[in-house]
Order: sequence, then C-alpha cells, then structure tokens
Amino acid sequence: MKVDWLVIRNPRLSFRIDKRVPLMLLCLAAVIAVAMVMNIRRGEYPMSPLDIVKTILGIDTGNRDHAFVIYNLRLPRTLVAFMVGVGLAISGTIFQGLTRNPLADPAIIGINAGASLAAVTVIVLFPSAPIYLLPLSAFAGALLMASLIYSLAWNNGSSPLLFILMGVGFSAIASAFTSLLITFGEIYSVSDALVWLAGSVYGRTWEQVLALLPWLIVLIPTSLILARHLNALNLGDDVAKGLGTHVEWQRGLLVLVGVALAGASVATAGMISFVGLIAPHIGRQLVGPNHQGLIPIAALLGGMLVVLADLLGRTLFAPIEIPCGVVTAAIGAPYFLYLLISNRKK
Repeated sequence: MKVDWLVIRNPRLSFRIDKRVPLMLLCLAAVIAVAMVMNIRRGEYPMSPLDIVKTILGIDTGNRDHAFVIYNLRLPRTLVAFMVGVGLAISGTIFQGLTRNPLADPAIIGINAGASLAAVTVIVLFPSAPIYLLPLSAFAGALLMASLIYSLAWNNGSSPLLFILMGVGFSAIASAFTSLLITFGEIYSVSDALVWLAGSVYGRTWEQVLALLPWLIVLIPTSLILARHLNALNLGDDVAKGLGTHVEWQRGLLVLVGVALAGASVATAGMISFVGLIAPHIGRQLVGPNHQGLIPIAALLGGMLVVLADLLGRTLFAPIEIPCGVVTAAIGAPYFLYLLISNRKK
C-alpha cells in the first residue's frame, strides 16, 4: 500500500509526518469542541450550545448567569477532563512504544498505582497540604515505582517483558498499601481519598487546571521531540543502536516523561484507567505506528475519551453522577480482554 508523507524539515530536527495526520487532527479537534460544549451544557441550569459558544467567545448573551455557571463551574471541569485524558494517552503511547507491547498502560504496569499511593498518603495523612503538593507527590510516587521496576527489570539491558511483569507485581503491592491507608485513616480524609480513587473530575476548579497545565506545557513538546527516538526503540534495541540511538539514555528519558504525565494526571483526577490503553490503539488504526503522528492523535483521542466519559457519567443516571473513571473502566475492561484474546498467539 502506498503511503504519502508530508516532509517537515528543521535545522535541529528532521522528520516525516503522514499526510493523514493534519486532517485527522482537524477532525478530532472539531469533535472535541462539540463534546466539550455538550459537557458544559449538561447540568441543572440549562443553556443552549449557541449561548455557550457566545459566552466563551466573549459575546454578550443578555444573561449574566451564563458566564458565572460556565467559567466557575463547568468549563474548568471540562478542561481538566480533557487535559487528564491527553496526559494519560501520551503516557500510554510512550510505554507501549518502549515495551513493544500493545497491552502496556500506566495503570497496568504499576505507574498509576505508585502515583495513587503517594497521593492518597498526602490526602489521608496531610489533609491540609496545599493543592500543588498533590501533583508533586504523585510524580514522586510514580517515579519511585518506575525506578524500582526499571532497576529490577535490568538484565544486561532493560527487558520490556520483565518491565511489564515487575509492574504488575508492584502495582498489587502499592494497591495493598493504599487500602491500608484507607482502612486506618480518619473518616473525612478517607472519604476524599475514596472519591479521588474512583477517578472523577467533579468539583475541579481553575486551581487544578493551573496546577496541571505547566506539566503538559513542558512534557507534551518533549514527548514530540523524543518521538523519533521512540520509533527507533520500537524496532528493537539492536536496530536502534544501529541507527545511532543511545538506547538506555533515550529509554530512561522517555520513561521519565511518561511517568511525569501519568503522575500529574492521576494526581489531578484520580485513577482513570484504560485511557492510555485505548487511545494509542485507536490512533494506530487511524494514522499508523509512526509516533511523530501517533502521539498528537492519541493525545486528542484520550482527551475526547475522558470528556465523553464525564458526559456519559453525568447523563446516564441523572441526577446521580457516575465518576468518569468508572465509565472508562466499563469501556476499557472489555477492550482489554479483546486485546488479550486477539494477541494471545503473539
């Protein structure tokens, strides 16, 4: 099959992007915009999509309540859902490329469990801690978990298979300690931790948006710059070395980026599973395995998935809200089983 390529040249970085990628990005951006408007529209105070668009664009709708409801209640929540989905999707794409395993996901290989343990520790033991400490603690927990897994998976070089198996084991250990904290913590702090562990963007404000935004501003461009090295690593260590890639250095840097994205996202919205598994798979079906095009496509797919999950959670059993993490798990678990069955011979 003939593949057309759009060649982008830069004095410091030269790479090729499939011509399908720009068109797909535009289509996904349009779908995301519609999903975000529908999510903002949902609530006890009804608003038309036109009024929402006018309010966001700064056009007077004749109703001052619209601006208050949108800017103070609904828009921050929707933005957090989108940003968390972007972070988890890019993290999943990185780990699937590093391990050369389509089943790799931050939640499955233990990264999210390490972040959750650190974040629950802060919530339960230090309930008065400032909000910006939560992403830092989650990043520290995810980094510690990744370091343990990476070091123990080392066998004259890092082994992708051992990386996954170690991750599953350490994930179980971290989950056990998280349950221990919840069992013996104070009731009010434990309630907050349980809501957080369910994976929800309920009550998220501009404070969470501004806490997560710097992480994405730094890490998303970094992941795009490292995408060409991820392509090389995905071909195998021997091929990557033959192409001039410093394998362990680049792999360690990519692990750090993936851990930071997963840790910051988990700290912001809790345990939202399977986003990092589903988004890269759908992205590969749309634009192929080239990570220079796959990463931005998977990022938008992940953001769209969490926004739609939040919308479904607020709509299916209204006025009762289901955490978006429960919705993504309900979708992702069958998809994970499908991948297991379809890849069992591999």
